[in-house]
Amino acid sequence: MSPRYRVTLTKEERKDLEAMTRRGRAYARRFIHARALLLCDAGADGPAWNVADVATALGVTSRAIEHLKKRFVEEGLEAALERKPREKPPREVIFDGAFEARLIALACSDAPDGRRQWTVRLLADKAVELSFAESVSHMTVQRVLKKTNLSLTSASTGKSPRKGAQPL
Repeated sequence: MSPRYRVTLTKEERKDLEAMTRRGRAYARRFIHARALLLCDAGADGPAWNVADVATALGVTSRAIEHLKKRFVEEGLEAALERKPREKPPREVIFDGAFEARLIALACSDAPDGRRQWTVRLLADKAVELSFAESVSHMTVQRVLKKTNLSLTSASTGKSPRKGAQPL
């Protein structure tokens, strides 16, 4: 089976990649990609190793080498050496600092009528009622309160503990 993407490096590209791999000052992924391109080079000066041998020699999968060759042929040398930047963050930020501040202020306020103290479920329901967010899980409320070391069960809710010398 013939290779799908054929890597042929120019003399200048080959020189740059060899300098990068000999210098010892490259990131590991960039170094491995540079070595793989040098080994896959099917040009006049290249060794033209097959994909399986390159993958074995560098400790990566054959599929990774195929992807690297594809990126090199379609997008160029720099795109093959660098990681592709993310197009969007892994998930949208729903609850920002302003939400957390309002939630903490609500937790530090007096409990609703008929209750001695706030619960995380009451806080979640009240946050939706006050339009802090469209929907809030009680676990989200719990995580926000845990981040701030805010205890709903202590009598001194919202106050920092005294920092002083330990008794002997």
